Amino acid sequence: MSDQQNPKGTKGRAGWALLVTSVAGFMAALDNLVVTTALPSIREDLGGGLDDLEWTVSAYTLTFAVLLMFGATLGDRFGRRRLFITGLTIFTGASAGAALAPGIDGLIAARAIQGVGAAIMMPLTLTLLTAAVPAAKRGMMYGIWSAVNGLAVASGPLIGGTLTEHASWQWIFWLNVPLGLLTIPLARLRLNESYGTGARLDITGTVLASTGLFGIVYALIRGNPDGWTSATVLTGLIAGGALVAAFVVHGTRSANPMLPMRLFRSRAFSAINAASLLMFVGMFGSIFLLSQFLQNVIGYSPTEAGLRMLPWTGMPMIAAPIAGYLSDRIGGRPVVATGLALQATGLAWFALIMAPDVSYTAQLPALIISGIGMGMYFAPAANLAMSSVRPSEQGIASGANNALREIGGALGIAVLASVFSAQGGYGSAQAFTDGLAPALWVGAAAVALAAAAAVLIPRRPKRAPVQEAPEVRDLVAP
Repeated sequence: MSDQQNPKGTKGRAGWALLVTSVAGFMAALDNLVVTTALPSIREDLGGGLDDLEWTVSAYTLTFAVLLMFGATLGDRFGRRRLFITGLTIFTGASAGAALAPGIDGLIAARAIQGVGAAIMMPLTLTLLTAAVPAAKRGMMYGIWSAVNGLAVASGPLIGGTLTEHASWQWIFWLNVPLGLLTIPLARLRLNESYGTGARLDITGTVLASTGLFGIVYALIRGNPDGWTSATVLTGLIAGGALVAAFVVHGTRSANPMLPMRLFRSRAFSAINAASLLMFVGMFGSIFLLSQFLQNVIGYSPTEAGLRMLPWTGMPMIAAPIAGYLSDRIGGRPVVATGLALQATGLAWFALIMAPDVSYTAQLPALIISGIGMGMYFAPAANLAMSSVRPSEQGIASGANNALREIGGALGIAVLASVFSAQGGYGSAQAFTDGLAPALWVGAAAVALAAAAAVLIPRRPKRAPVQEAPEVRDLVAP
């Protein structure tokens, strides 16, 4: 009896898909922010300056970002379940490598390999979930999936702080190992295999995107230490920009590009991806600096810093499922736009009150507003991105949306840290806040632009035009 004839079979398959993809998504999302509250301890233990701390975060987000679309393409061609398990295995092994790193360079290298594994598995989580869940139930399922990701964001600073304070910072990476070892066999036994169009791998596009984005982020990170007119920085900016432009041209002209630029003809697809990029520029850069402010300036322990960030980072657990339900009822555009506007308001509030002796009570409204805004963004954004393309390209759409989020995170850390170091530094509490306030204004402006982009999403986004025979649509096998 098929799943269509057996509702219990469909529900069971959807339930297992939700569990497995949510755990994998939790692991990948956790490692975006789990390291933030551990940064002062990592700096004390392994040494390094601001640029090394940036790379500790950005080595993960950058490799994650630039290989996401390639990972989605690998899954479409060679089997989404198979590549999902491969990515999960790489991620789990690299997590152990990060925990065992003897120095800052080894930690950065392990973080980069973690990003490779996450890039392969993360875009496939949403594709595998979409294939297992009936269309009418996807909004709520995306909401639950996003809530689990929100839990990772929420618990990241707290878990990182607690483990760093009561065990050691290495345990923030050891945590992934048992989760990975439990999830790998479940994925093999409980997920159905599926394939996309089977298009050829786009090696040229992958190389252009990877090297171009690396050049830009490297230049932004080295701008203040080396000087913005230094040969290294100018080469990174110019060459990186040229390579990204070449990637866009390649995506327009190639027969089988990693990211078909025709997808951006859809106003819904273009607007939600622009909003995602700008949202993560403001959010990631701000959390990177604020988590250090709470410890270095206010004097909280790592655990205390993580707990005090919960009104912001924990709110998606509550708001994301509600936002997913609302998006099914009234559409995703108003929910996403409102959430981004609230996030921008929260960051602006932080910038206004920032001072070495600012009380936690004064920070609390900004934390709550930012948290509600973040939660309102996540679930509808995923639904809007996936509904704006045809089914056989949902893997690419998921990869593109997640890639632009991670690119935004890497750029946000680089840009806001550059503003911070240009206006202040680690020398004193006053110097730290002198740099932090203008950096937060930049973050607020980026998220406000994201809200403006979300307003451009059509009320009822339509999928990209489809001209494909039934035989090239997704093939599903047990």
